[in-house]
Amino acid sequence: MNPSEIIQNNINSLSYFLPELILTGMIVVLIIADLLLKKENSAWTSLLALGGLVIAFVAVLNQYDLGSRSIFNDMLAVDPFALYFKLLFLTSAAFVVLLSIGSVELAGRPVGEYFTLMTALTLGLFLMASATNLITIFISIEFVSVTSFILATYLKTRRRSSEAGLKYTIYGAFSSGLMLYGISILYGLTGTLDIYEIGTKLAASSANSLALLISIILMLAGFGYKLAAVPFHFWAPDVYEGAPTPITAFFSVGPKAAGFALLIRFFNVAFATEATNGEWAAIAGVNWSQLLAVVAAATMTLGNLVAIVQKNVKRLLAYSSIAHAGYALMGVVLLSDQGVYATLFYLVVYYLMNIGAFLVVIVVQDLVGSESIDDYKGLIWRAPLPAIAMGVFLFSLTGLPPTAGFIGKFYLFAALIKGGPGFYWLAVVAIINSVISLYYYARILKAMYFDQQDEKEPASLAVSPYYVVLLIALVVPTIFLGVYWAPLADLANYSVEFLRAL
Repeated sequence: MNPSEIIQNNINSLSYFLPELILTGMIVVLIIADLLLKKENSAWTSLLALGGLVIAFVAVLNQYDLGSRSIFNDMLAVDPFALYFKLLFLTSAAFVVLLSIGSVELAGRPVGEYFTLMTALTLGLFLMASATNLITIFISIEFVSVTSFILATYLKTRRRSSEAGLKYTIYGAFSSGLMLYGISILYGLTGTLDIYEIGTKLAASSANSLALLISIILMLAGFGYKLAAVPFHFWAPDVYEGAPTPITAFFSVGPKAAGFALLIRFFNVAFATEATNGEWAAIAGVNWSQLLAVVAAATMTLGNLVAIVQKNVKRLLAYSSIAHAGYALMGVVLLSDQGVYATLFYLVVYYLMNIGAFLVVIVVQDLVGSESIDDYKGLIWRAPLPAIAMGVFLFSLTGLPPTAGFIGKFYLFAALIKGGPGFYWLAVVAIINSVISLYYYARILKAMYFDQQDEKEPASLAVSPYYVVLLIALVVPTIFLGVYWAPLADLANYSVEFLRAL
């Protein structure tokens, strides 16, 4: 392709890059607005950020009629698979903006750059979901990482926030280095950076199995870092505890979902081949699906076991988030459309119940100034709505009916069973871990519903009507999707159809 054709392709691609251009324009607007507004008026930038996210949401919806296509000379993909994740990112970001508006942690601080960085982070997540070239994969991960480092340490006057940012940066740099080395090996084996061409060349030739395995493991370091999967999870508890709680909620959903989008597209395209019976199998010589199955089992087991001993709710939810990354990985290891579909469905369900749990943490933190489980004692009498909402979210995180979490886990287990006897052991591990999770979630429920509150604490706590509306907005779909989930299931299924075709 000559230079003029490359330039023309890039120009033609701009019309399919509209949501990203909207976010880019909003970042510029936010920077200018923050410079013009006085410090005490900087909170108005939250409305600008929210408006930009809504406009981008509409633009993403309009792209569903475009089918599947490659843009910017095969650097990015615009397909229903990427659009599904973009809708999830925008919804998560919008809700986190709403959480941030009422957060006591951010009160009195200039938040213009805060919402600018949040919008930039969302743009980076968009690029991660669409990346189909090893260069754009690496750049998008770095874009998300750098903005995440800054947001994690936003409360810079607090020691634990500075510690969170430092640890996040160190682990991020380490995983990026490993991933870059894996990319160089893979490029040396195939001579191309396009993941679709990589899949074609690996299927047509016999690459060195050991070199290919090393490349996969090193690439997995970069993806595993975003997923907080074992053994790349060490940053998560300290970062989740030290970052502002709204940002912690975003980290537990947005970058994690983007990591899954990259992982699913990369492994199902570059390292999968279609068999004669129409099913998909791992590339010859390297059974990476079994490797991912071991990672999934280790991730959910470590996350649940360590969560048992936690006394800080944010830290407990951090280890819970690690465990849920393990659950979601179960669908990826199957190398089947049903497995990917189950993971996509579960990520949306996880978004609802996890954002909801962190919202309750924010409410209680604002009311009593603590994140300790002990300070949740008697919450049902002091603040009934947050206690009831937390009960719903914890039941859903455990996977109990009639909540959305039950349906999400049902799809994952159904996909595992259909995957054949080779994955039955993983289903058993997941069931045992679900039982373990019930124990530490029950500790919070016991404190809220059955333990007596400290006599020195006020008998009742006034919850802001603003938080009441947000809690209801999350509780209702968490229950509703446990009863009627067909629309979300259909959307997830439609998105998977375009995963391998571009």
